[in-house]
Amino acid sequence: MLSALSIKRPRILVILVPINLILIICLLGYINEVSVESYLRPVSVKSLTSKFDFSYLSNKTSANVDTFKQYGYQIKPKNVKFQYLNSKNKDGEPKQVLDMNTDTYEKVVQKEINEPKDYDIESIRPPENIDTYARANATIVALVRNTEITKIGRTIKRFESSFNSKFNYPYTFINDQPFSDRFKKRMAKFTKAKINFVTIPAELWDKPSSIDGERETAAMDVMKDHNIAYAKMGSYHNMCRFYLGNFYNVPELTKYKYYWRIEPDVDFYTDIKYDVFKYLEGTGKIYGFTINLYDIDESVATLWPETLRYLNSGDNYKYIDPNGAFQWLLENKQNPKKNVVTGGYSTCHFWSNFEIGDMDFFRGEAYNNWFKFLDSTGKFYYERWGDAPVHSMGLALFADRDKIHWFRDIGYNHDPYHNCPNSPNTQGCKTASFSRWNHLKDQNCMGTWIDQAMDDPDKIY
Repeated sequence: MLSALSIKRPRILVILVPINLILIICLLGYINEVSVESYLRPVSVKSLTSKFDFSYLSNKTSANVDTFKQYGYQIKPKNVKFQYLNSKNKDGEPKQVLDMNTDTYEKVVQKEINEPKDYDIESIRPPENIDTYARANATIVALVRNTEITKIGRTIKRFESSFNSKFNYPYTFINDQPFSDRFKKRMAKFTKAKINFVTIPAELWDKPSSIDGERETAAMDVMKDHNIAYAKMGSYHNMCRFYLGNFYNVPELTKYKYYWRIEPDVDFYTDIKYDVFKYLEGTGKIYGFTINLYDIDESVATLWPETLRYLNSGDNYKYIDPNGAFQWLLENKQNPKKNVVTGGYSTCHFWSNFEIGDMDFFRGEAYNNWFKFLDSTGKFYYERWGDAPVHSMGLALFADRDKIHWFRDIGYNHDPYHNCPNSPNTQGCKTASFSRWNHLKDQNCMGTWIDQAMDDPDKIY
């Protein structure tokens, strides 16, 4: 039996043959018009793709990613929000989570290390001739009073032995009162480096006139009743505000880019054999710390809510760095009570009595505009917002976390906490110990930092 298709095939062939002949004739005509040279000229992929519009593919992947669900943040105009994801699945009672975080911390710190591996350390060794050494644009900063002459003297002696006698970076001593001649003469005995003694301008130190005295007194009384340290010490509130928004504007400091902050009666356990300032400069990092811990939650009760209010105003969302240390700010498993009191902030912060940083970050628009907003709330006085949590929150929000460096190799102590690496250059402390008091282990935030802000600790040490 013949199919319908077999019956119609001759007609189809009759139609197709003339069409094919026409196409062949047209093609031969086109070839004759094109020179052999142009016909054989190679055609690049770029020239081919330029004929097509691929714009519909741009940012297709990022547009489809729910960053809030996948990474714990959303950065949109007037719709900035964060959440803790617990990516390491550390669940259980706070004591169980503490044990897991302590294990994470101790495993890392117990590994033997020497110096950073992510830079050519040999190129920043102590110079043979210290007098002709081309230093980084840096200074050692100490905010100290005349009455602390003995304690800061001990610090300088230890610091010189550990680091500065090899490089002679200049010191800048700052005080809201003039330094005495006795203080100046004593400091000069401890170092061969240049020393500058600076009286802080009143407008950078004093409490703003906008602060309501009655409200401040009432708030301080409440904080004192809750045993918040330094709650009623006006000079402490001034100090925190000064370090947060004004220290880098002291006229004598404006010429410097980097600073290393030191304080009275601290200790250094490591013989530092490289220039830490040039390390920061060479790697492009902007901040370095040694100790990372929780704060008194009631002292920063509204710092995070006020910050979210700022980020959701105008176009302030644009300052947030997508690679910020958000999860570290929000961790809520080890000390969950703190998150409840603060509206979500873990209170984890870098202990700022040791910090090595780039002042240009704090002078920058992102940090400076945020500080001005915080200052406008008056809560450096109505609460007791410390310099450490505010510095830390600013860094976690507005800086790439990869540019924040844990100086794991530098042994350091500010009682009762310390950083003690397993290093041949370190002695005088117990390796991997966080505090001389065992009950303070729960104040250590380093386990969370390692989990949430370090891609691979072994890449650096």
